[in-house]
Amino acid sequence: MHTDFPGILLDPRLWQIVALSLQVSLSAVFLAMVFGLPLGAALAVGRFPGRGAIVVVLNALMGLPPVVVGLVVYLLLSRAGPLGELGLLFTPGAMVFAQTVLILPIVAALCRQAVEDAWREYEEQLRSLGVHGLPAALTVLWDIRFSLVTAVLAGLGRASAEVGAVMIVGGNIDGVTRVMTTAIALETSKGDLPLALGLGLVLIAVVLAVNAAAHLVKDAAQRRFG
Repeated sequence: MHTDFPGILLDPRLWQIVALSLQVSLSAVFLAMVFGLPLGAALAVGRFPGRGAIVVVLNALMGLPPVVVGLVVYLLLSRAGPLGELGLLFTPGAMVFAQTVLILPIVAALCRQAVEDAWREYEEQLRSLGVHGLPAALTVLWDIRFSLVTAVLAGLGRASAEVGAVMIVGGNIDGVTRVMTTAIALETSKGDLPLALGLGLVLIAVVLAVNAAAHLVKDAAQRRFG
């Protein structure tokens, strides 16, 4: 058990866990952006049968229980599952997969709302220029790109705080799949509070730093590009 709280911040194990946490969460956010932003924009601009039902389902998926997502991904990646041959179970890749499933609906739903609000302003102009469908959605998406920082940060917040899903598919293996949230839960149960507190402080600091950096970049870009 660690007793020197200041000294725990110099522990290489702590920073190995921090590095893996950032790698997994940022990878999941990137994938959620790649798939979620175009999906949200398409739903905002498109008009087709069943659109309303899809929007309702997408909004409902924002509250997906992490342990259920973890169980589903576990079944998909297990040896008997359809993706078992990939050998991803109990690897960082499985954790990225689970976190992406969790945060993609959040990014897509928030993006849809933002694009839909902007579409009221852009629709007439774009239609007069003959821009319809996916090109119109992508045009609006690009124009409001700085406003989508909130959606991305919401996804990052969900990913960085996740415990249940990554515990199930990653196994919390020391040096392999142990991230900050699962390590905090484990060390607290073991009574190693200094390490748990150290990880907690680092997690809070990382989230605050990423949010501050994102807002600074957003403000600087808006001042430069309008």
